[in-house]
Amino acid sequence: MHIVLDETAMAAAGQGTVLASRLIHRAHAETGWFLYAPSCALVEADRARPGTAEHLAALPGITVLDLDLPAALAVAQQETWAAAHSQHAAQPTADRPDGAIVATTLPKRWEGRAVRVLDLTP
Repeated sequence: MHIVLDETAMAAAGQGTVLASRLIHRAHAETGWFLYAPSCALVEADRARPGTAEHLAALPGITVLDLDLPAALAVAQQETWAAAHSQHAAQPTADRPDGAIVATTLPKRWEGRAVRVLDLTP
C-alpha cells in the first residue's frame, strides 16, 4: 500500500487525528505499507501547523520526497506547489506501477484529478 500525504493529511497527523495516526503506525509496523511526504506539501503543512515538518520527517515510517526535476516540472504547471507535488508523487512509477493513494482531509480538492483518494476527514 503506497500512500502520499498531502499537506492537509500532514497537518491532521500533527494534530493527532486518529486516521492519520493509524496510517503512520501501519507504515512503521507493517510490511508493505509505505507513506510519502512530498517536500512541497511538507512545507505547506509546517506553515499551517509549525513543527509538523520536523515531527513527520523524524518518523521512521515516512519517506520525504525531494523536489527533483520531474516533480519541479509538474509543480510549475499547477496553481499550488503542495497539491502539485502530491499529485505528481501519486503517479505510477517503476516502483509503484499502480501509483499511490493521496491521503487528505479535503477530498473535494482532488475531484477531477487522476488520483485515488483516501478521505481522512474526522
